Amino acid sequence: MYIILGIVVVAALYLVMLYNGLVKSRQMAEEAWSGIDVQLKRRADLIPNLIETVKGYAAHEKGTFEEVVRLRNQAQAVPAGDVEGRAVAEGMLSQALGKLFALAEAYPDLKANQNFLELQSSLETLESEIQMSRRYYNGAARDLNVKVESFPSNLVAGQFGFAKKPFFEIANEADRAVPSVKF
Repeated sequence: MYIILGIVVVAALYLVMLYNGLVKSRQMAEEAWSGIDVQLKRRADLIPNLIETVKGYAAHEKGTFEEVVRLRNQAQAVPAGDVEGRAVAEGMLSQALGKLFALAEAYPDLKANQNFLELQSSLETLESEIQMSRRYYNGAARDLNVKVESFPSNLVAGQFGFAKKPFFEIANEADRAVPSVKF
């Protein structure tokens, strides 16, 4: 009798450990996504200042400014939990920002402007932080996905509704390309 009770208790404790491991992994992935979201918000907040600074020097490049603003607004409109949609939108915004910085190369006065240099430096720092946040999120998502798919934790995951998290990655190969800017 005690042996059977002992086996049941050990099995129950094991299931609790599996469940808690899944909860921890899910929370790590959600916290990691929150880190990406914060960095992307900081970048979105910096973009209007950058555009206003560049506008003064390159007023006839209105199309580039409008594209950056449109893509910024589009990226911010993606629902909070839509990792894949946000990755696509942010990839397009990154490409447009690359065009904006390439545009700045044609204006020596702009390149020497202290405000522009500070904004550019802030944006470069943010891009590095976004990369670090993305790597952290993808690692947390990977760990959760392994637990959701691995035996025996997949049995617990299926019973309690744990699901795989998508990776935050560039889906469109064109987004990886260096932007082409023509004057």
